[in-house]
Amino acid sequence: MLFKYLTSRCSQRWRLSVPSVSRRLISSKTPATASLSRLEPQQRVDLTQFTNNVRRVRDRLNRPLSYAEKVLYSHLDPEFDGPITRGSSQLKLRPRRIACQDATAQMALIQFMSAGLESSAVPTTVHCDHLIVSRDGEEHDLPRALDAHREVYEFMESACQKYNMGFWRPGAGIIHQIVLENYAFPGGMMVGTDSHTPNAGGLGMLAIGVGGADAVDVMAGLPLEMTAPKLLGVRLTGELNGWASPKDIINTVAGMITVKGGTGYVIEYFGPGTQTLSATGMATVCNMGAETGATTSIFPYAPAMSQYLRVNNRDDMAAAVESVSFELIADPGVEYDQVIHIDLSTLEPCINGPFTPDLSTPMSGFSAAVEREQWPGQLTAGLIGSCTNSSFEDMSKAANLAQQALDAGLKPTMPLLISPGSLQTRKTLQEAGILQVFEDLGATMLPNACGPCCGSWDRTDMPKGTKNSIITSYNRNFSGRLDSNPATSVFLASPEIVMSKVFSSDLSFNPTLDSLLTPSDEEFRFSPPTVDSFSSATHQTSDSAYLPPPSGGRSNLEVQINPSSQRLQKLVPFPPWSGQDFENCLILIKTVGKCTTDHITPAGPWFRYRGHLENISNNTLIGAVNAETQKVNTVRNQLTGRDGDVPATARYYQSQSVPWVIIADHNYGEGSSREHAALQPRYLGGVAIIAKSFARIHEANLKKQGLLALTFVDESDYDRIGASDRVSILGLGGLEPGRNLMLRVCPVEGEMWETEVRHSFTEEQVKYFKAGSALNLISGMNDGEA
Repeated sequence: MLFKYLTSRCSQRWRLSVPSVSRRLISSKTPATASLSRLEPQQRVDLTQFTNNVRRVRDRLNRPLSYAEKVLYSHLDPEFDGPITRGSSQLKLRPRRIACQDATAQMALIQFMSAGLESSAVPTTVHCDHLIVSRDGEEHDLPRALDAHREVYEFMESACQKYNMGFWRPGAGIIHQIVLENYAFPGGMMVGTDSHTPNAGGLGMLAIGVGGADAVDVMAGLPLEMTAPKLLGVRLTGELNGWASPKDIINTVAGMITVKGGTGYVIEYFGPGTQTLSATGMATVCNMGAETGATTSIFPYAPAMSQYLRVNNRDDMAAAVESVSFELIADPGVEYDQVIHIDLSTLEPCINGPFTPDLSTPMSGFSAAVEREQWPGQLTAGLIGSCTNSSFEDMSKAANLAQQALDAGLKPTMPLLISPGSLQTRKTLQEAGILQVFEDLGATMLPNACGPCCGSWDRTDMPKGTKNSIITSYNRNFSGRLDSNPATSVFLASPEIVMSKVFSSDLSFNPTLDSLLTPSDEEFRFSPPTVDSFSSATHQTSDSAYLPPPSGGRSNLEVQINPSSQRLQKLVPFPPWSGQDFENCLILIKTVGKCTTDHITPAGPWFRYRGHLENISNNTLIGAVNAETQKVNTVRNQLTGRDGDVPATARYYQSQSVPWVIIADHNYGEGSSREHAALQPRYLGGVAIIAKSFARIHEANLKKQGLLALTFVDESDYDRIGASDRVSILGLGGLEPGRNLMLRVCPVEGEMWETEVRHSFTEEQVKYFKAGSALNLISGMNDGEA
């Protein structure tokens, strides 16, 4: 059996026995203190505080702790004295770091400016990786981005200087690779304004993706609020061999628990198999764990983590971590809410997709699936990189296979695009001679950036609407996400599988078994790649692309925003709640099926307006499927009786002072952390989203912006509501945690009916709603009004 999937009933948990671990006291001479990073020598962390906090929490709960619980609960706000119950308790946490990518940082910085604060309360960095559009290769793409986005880059750089934040310039690399190389460490906790922030879990860090408003809270010195997650334990035994890779671990897990199965859980890996993986391999697993809806994913300490820290010139952190390593694992006898068992020694490569990252097919069954599902059989492009698979180890494995093919006289049969994860990785690959292999192959070397993975790909070889298949080492494959072509079938695999498959245009080609014909008419078959995790050459750094905060005063510094800019716009506060129920609301759209953040606010060319709420609101819900007509971006204006696009219809309702709501299917807001998917409906006059269920980050984002995030108590009510109905949300005067609201539905024809809707608002989030937004509340506190 490849795996054993064990799930508990609600009243049960799985109890795991692990070898006992000695808990020695730390000597005062133990080197448990280190710099948070090489780039912030003045910021120090003493890991004895971590062990002391763990001891206190263990005594308080009087039970063994999982590793994720140790890290999470050791970062509780000192004033938090509430109960700690998985799945229900509202925690207040103090993360040690914030990282923001440029597409979300724009609005986060604008919100922070609106709060009237002088400096970020915790170390914060901004990373320029999303706006760089890939097309011709780094030599052309990076200069073009610098020119096209100069205004935005100058704004973010000036804001970082003003508010005491670090700034990683364009070309430095992908946010998550930079964080792994420079900032992540076992036992630490951070938040990031990107859904794949959990990448840092590969170094034992509890790293959580959040919306910009949550990040602004932490910047402002407020605690991060979240529900205590449940624990999904993944026990790894055995050791990867042959073609199996860390990517296949998470491809398998995603296939087992689906894109919403991780919601409300932290995925914690444990067992002897965790000690056989590299740090970057573990990061790959944690990174793509976001596709399950999990709060985050994490690995316990392994010697590979210390090795990675030292390779990246963080010797003091490695020593500090080693001194407390006995506490960087789960306690003996810990209980998980669910458990999965995967035997790494029997794992085979998997390919996930298309159109959803949880459709997982083992390589041995992929050819049959292609024929059965009638997926486009011609492979038209291969893409290697992204924050999931762009490390030195990933690139080395791909190069090993590329060299095998070159030695046999083979060349790719399609465009091959490669994105190193960071400037450091690129320099090290250059010194190790690996970039030369890719150049000999004829690959297009893209900038050190997200590129196609986040939709920043100007694909010119495939007309829109043409059915085709591509294979990538990325993490996400929703319709139209990569190349803005909804007809492209995107498959997700390891870099090894991607590289080996680009030598055959047949999607069904199995590189682990099938042979290719060389120019000399000889049969060629790939051998599994074998490489080291690290370069024998000296590891370079990306420091040349980093701008630290100024060491002197910042009071005279100005943030650069042109008042007439079409890219950047200061925020006008949303109006506070009127004190009345929302009555006779129109339904803007009733969506059906997947409605991810890519459907709510697409990326690609719209990235340029991420700092301008008015302009980017013109893409609101243009990718959502209308449940009434199955059409995209077409809804009936219930006031005029005419059909129109979604954002224009929303603006019309707003101009007539008529509130509106959205009716949605399961897992509404799945995908990225982009808070624009919440800001835009709020800006256009929306008051509530009523869904079968929500994705975690998006639900939090909606509440932060003063929107009601409501779910049907009876899911069948979704089917009863028609797009032409009027709805009223009643009982808002008594909005409080745990108390349902009433929904009154008035059809155009038929009798009025009522039903209950539930919410998950905390007391603090009720304050957001009443104030109009979390930002309004923070601004009021800063002005002494609350």
